[in-house]
Amino acid sequence: MKIYPKIKHILDFVLSLIAILILWPFFLIIAGLIKVDSQGTVLFKQKRIGKNKRVVNILKFRTMRNDTPKDIPTHKLQNPDLFITGIGRFLRKTSLDELPQIINILKGELSFIGPRPALWNQFDLIAERDKYEANNIYPGLTGWAQINGRDELSIKVKAKYDGEYVKRMSFTFDVKVFLMTAYSVFAGKGVKEGTGE
Repeated sequence: MKIYPKIKHILDFVLSLIAILILWPFFLIIAGLIKVDSQGTVLFKQKRIGKNKRVVNILKFRTMRNDTPKDIPTHKLQNPDLFITGIGRFLRKTSLDELPQIINILKGELSFIGPRPALWNQFDLIAERDKYEANNIYPGLTGWAQINGRDELSIKVKAKYDGEYVKRMSFTFDVKVFLMTAYSVFAGKGVKEGTGE
């Protein structure tokens, strides 16, 4: 049995605790901007698939209006611009809307690096990941598939990248994914907000 997954889980806890202690002022600033910009809650909860296909509620800063259809990936909405708030557009572009998931990492539900957690009703993605044992590890805040195309990838290709991560998972590979994610966020690569239809 590989020892790294156990070490990784401990590292996730320690790093997420440090991150929250450092970033809490930014959390407050973002929360204030969301409240000023639109009506509704600051945080948005969404049912996702965690390790061993256990359902978890991941946290995000709310970037969309309250009347947005639930449990539908944003890139599948025909016109997401109708639902994304002003501050939400900035948060999504910079991926700052994902920051509250550090709380999920602290709770032991997510990892910093791993396959992005599928929506509970993305049955095709969940089934495809089963082929690669990608549902058997902690999902991540970012992952190998995210830096290789993100929303632009088909289900089969995304699951294949997730399976590749399972095989290559190590400290050095996680560092590589983290650094490449930082570059992708800065460059705004792979983000698709609508179907384009």
